[in-house]
Amino acid sequence: MQRNIRFMLNGRPVEVQVGNHQNLVEVLQGQGLFGARESCAQGLCGCCTVIVNGAAVSGCLTLAPLIEGADVRTIEEAQPDGQLDPVQQAFVETGAFQCGFCTPGFVLMTRQLLDAHPQPSDDEIRHYLAGNLCRCAAYPEIINAVRLAAAKRKG
Repeated sequence: MQRNIRFMLNGRPVEVQVGNHQNLVEVLQGQGLFGARESCAQGLCGCCTVIVNGAAVSGCLTLAPLIEGADVRTIEEAQPDGQLDPVQQAFVETGAFQCGFCTPGFVLMTRQLLDAHPQPSDDEIRHYLAGNLCRCAAYPEIINAVRLAAAKRKG
């Protein structure tokens, strides 16, 4: 069964036709947004992280019909000046990625972490990002990126 849904996507209104079985990642890819990637299809790796109504969700587990009327934010959301935000810049400066497959999820989760805890400890960083997996094992660089992003946001 197909239905039309409307929602806000990175600040712009969108109307799409979805099937009851489709997940949010499939809808986003249909909109040309490929930052959220389905990897484990079980909500365990964080590669499909998307922000829905201010909360991080696993896009692979979020059924598309449930985003009717929601505010959806993805890694592709452009900054007003077209530049990288402090979190993205910190990930680049510290080399907190190798293949980059997991990076969008880590960036979105880091933004949420720093919104809630502007100066997190290393333990808080590890705990908050525990649901995101990096198969390249860039974890030390990711921790450094979060520290740097916190400093950039503060200064």
